[in-house]
Amino acid sequence: MVFSVSSISEKDFKQEVLASPVPVLVHFWAPWCGLCRFIDPLLLAFQAEWAGQVKLIGINADENLKLANTYRLTNLPTLLFFENGRVSHRLDGFKGRDDLRRLLENLMTERISA
Repeated sequence: MVFSVSSISEKDFKQEVLASPVPVLVHFWAPWCGLCRFIDPLLLAFQAEWAGQVKLIGINADENLKLANTYRLTNLPTLLFFENGRVSHRLDGFKGRDDLRRLLENLMTERISA
């Protein structure tokens, strides 16, 4: 199975994220953001590992300023983890792939044990 990051816009946000029956990891990115592209393979691996338990959505922050402002983005990439239509975790300011991988693993193992 091949995974890719589904990219959505503001008009699809409510249906794809807020009304999702499964938790959603939203990756806010921009074309000029090198770290955003750098973490894509890690996010795809995360999506494959947790298939069916979490949905991965990408949002171009430059093209969706209303969402970027709503969620008070201060840097990119920013990852927001939504459960039942609410942000339950915010991941920004991580130090690279290994740090992000550890944060994502902790996030999912906490969910399972809760």
